[in-house]
Amino acid sequence: MNTSIPDTLIHHHLDTQGLICPEPVMMLHRVIRKADGGEVIEILATDPATTRDIPNFCRHLGHELIGQETLAENVSLDADPDEITIDSDDDTPASVTLYRYLVKKKTA
Repeated sequence: MNTSIPDTLIHHHLDTQGLICPEPVMMLHRVIRKADGGEVIEILATDPATTRDIPNFCRHLGHELIGQETLAENVSLDADPDEITIDSDDDTPASVTLYRYLVKKKTA
């Protein structure tokens, strides 16, 4: 599922690339605990299970999933996220899909 992510101020960045369930959600839970209400966390992930797990995490705990999108497909785990392009001519074999989420912590 791709939803357009609006421009918003990001307070925390969480890179879970290369990790699999349940680690991305456990790391998100840790960051959420430290964040103030209303702060936004950006999550980068390569585990396809996050497309289900992060929305469910938000729904069950009352946080707002501002958006989720697929940034790139067939990307090497060794690639620098700042150098990933969506329309690449690179014929190098790659192995993962890169997902991006923005989660806003609920206010008390």
